[in-house]
Amino acid sequence: MKQKLAMLVLLLSCFTAACAKIQLPQLFQSGMVLQRNQPIPVWGTADAGEPIAVTFRKKHYQATADAQGRWRVDLPRQKAGGPFVLEVRSEKPGVSGDQQEALQFNDVLIGDVWLCSGQSNIDVTIERVYPQYPDEIDHFDNPNVRLFRVQNETNTHGPQTDIRPTAINWKPLNKQNAWLFSAVGTFLGQRMFHETRVPQGIIVNSWGGTPIEAWVSADSLRRDYPLLVEQTRLWQDDQLVVAQQQANQRANDRWFQLLNESDPRPTPADRFQPVDQYELPQYLKPYTQNGQFVGSVWVQQHIYINKERAGRAARLLLGTLFDQDYTFLNGHEVGRTYYQYPPRRYQIPEGILHEGDNTLLIRFVNKYGVPHFIEEKPYMLIFADGDTLHLGRQWEARVGALMPACPSGGVSLQNLPTTLYNAVLYPLAPYALSGVVWYQGESNTGNPQPYADLLKKLMGCWRDRWQQPDLPFCVVQLANFMAPSAQPQNSGWARLREAQRTVAAADPRSELAVTIDLGETVDIHPLRKKEVAERIGLCMDRLVFGKKVALSPQVTGATVSGTDVVLTFDQPLRTATTLFEFEVAGADGRYVNAEARAEGHTVTLKSPISSARSVRYGWKDNPIRANLYGQNGPPAAPFEYTL
Repeated sequence: MKQKLAMLVLLLSCFTAACAKIQLPQLFQSGMVLQRNQPIPVWGTADAGEPIAVTFRKKHYQATADAQGRWRVDLPRQKAGGPFVLEVRSEKPGVSGDQQEALQFNDVLIGDVWLCSGQSNIDVTIERVYPQYPDEIDHFDNPNVRLFRVQNETNTHGPQTDIRPTAINWKPLNKQNAWLFSAVGTFLGQRMFHETRVPQGIIVNSWGGTPIEAWVSADSLRRDYPLLVEQTRLWQDDQLVVAQQQANQRANDRWFQLLNESDPRPTPADRFQPVDQYELPQYLKPYTQNGQFVGSVWVQQHIYINKERAGRAARLLLGTLFDQDYTFLNGHEVGRTYYQYPPRRYQIPEGILHEGDNTLLIRFVNKYGVPHFIEEKPYMLIFADGDTLHLGRQWEARVGALMPACPSGGVSLQNLPTTLYNAVLYPLAPYALSGVVWYQGESNTGNPQPYADLLKKLMGCWRDRWQQPDLPFCVVQLANFMAPSAQPQNSGWARLREAQRTVAAADPRSELAVTIDLGETVDIHPLRKKEVAERIGLCMDRLVFGKKVALSPQVTGATVSGTDVVLTFDQPLRTATTLFEFEVAGADGRYVNAEARAEGHTVTLKSPISSARSVRYGWKDNPIRANLYGQNGPPAAPFEYTL
């Protein structure tokens, strides 16, 4: 019996070995773009000791899988071109050629490959920014730009060898393929193709709301930030993670069950109170505790539809709302959104709108904060021919239900240190790249002090992973955001921008893309992503291609004469008789506003204090009046300079 069992095990193991397949990482797909002018790693797994042949452009390259089944071939440098075919084939001894396992990748291009990573401002899709660039997006059609989206995944245990399959796997650029793809990545691909006329591959690897430490390796954090590493080790118990997530989901389900039981949809007999659109928080003040409204509130508006518009399909724009909303029109639910940031753009089918009075009803649901409409956003109905009906500011409101706080003990693994490096960064290497775009920082503004060091560590460990110490990085500086202030601020956003600026300035293979004039007061996700991509492209023009392009002006020196402070810059400035957002401080470190003007290479400040010791520019959450620009280039970055 034992002999039979041993024979069965042997046969099964032989069968398994015989059926083992050659595998390449998910990045290798038909339609991919491979990096020009660099050695091109091609790697994967097979049976231990299995000979592997790689054929590309009629040339053959050999490798043998090691004891762990890993193999790698480095193709020699290639000029831009294509399409080509890449074939990977087994060469097992004693197996005829037509029986050998082979993988074939078609429509392969050689060009430039860019990795775009970070948090939600890289995530922002073409769909989101469509109103900003409708004509251009409608005419997207460039098969030389290919799009690849890394699927979100985490790993608390350590680096993994591959990413998940993805639907956006080297898709050619057109409106449909780009619709749910990164707007920055899409516009960058378009821009770089028009500049270089060679194929462009855009890999987007981002996750909204994630902090920088999630993207850094454990080895890079362990010495200086051991508690960050320990924080992730706590969640290496997979059963604990599942239990915590299940408990959180159960609490959420129970909370909504109780809310819905006590808050049915209003009837025509229910009384509403008139309220101005932007005074809803004032109306709700009697129902808030410690600045929090927890529960639901209904708001409605009556819309008159004339005979010509009746019955027609339309698109309802409700700006952005805080926080969740369920939206109804004449009793039909037309849309819902579960958190504050996405624009509310709801399709109204034919037959919903009727002549005369129509009722638009919105249910706000909040677990924290206070429900409100976001100002400076569009609130309207748009019909197919562009006919527009703006909504009024007058609404009616009634509180639905007041609720206790929802218990929450869940864990967001994507926000833990190292988890994204492990799952979605480590597996991408050594896929050859032209450069990296890092667009992140919003989630670290609450504690900006360590950001400069963490950014250095991120750039260092990514370069180590690619074994490319000069891998170019473009750091996108945070845009202006939140309410402007006429007075100096102790701003976490400004401190983080300064960390981004100083790290980029100190690294010879890094540049800073300044976006301080591209933000929005009321939206952490500003829409002008094409302009962001253009500034990233300028940085890469200099970093990768050695072009002489005008980037943001940099201070190179300063002199003080009485109350005059003269800053010298590295390039001619746009002449301005009045510059805003400059501040000076004395020995006490207290900053005050200062008048300034720009001419030639200099900015001259009139200090209201004697013995100025330092200067700041744009040092606010939203320095909306900042107007210092290079003569032929982007704006100056916010900065702090010691005299």
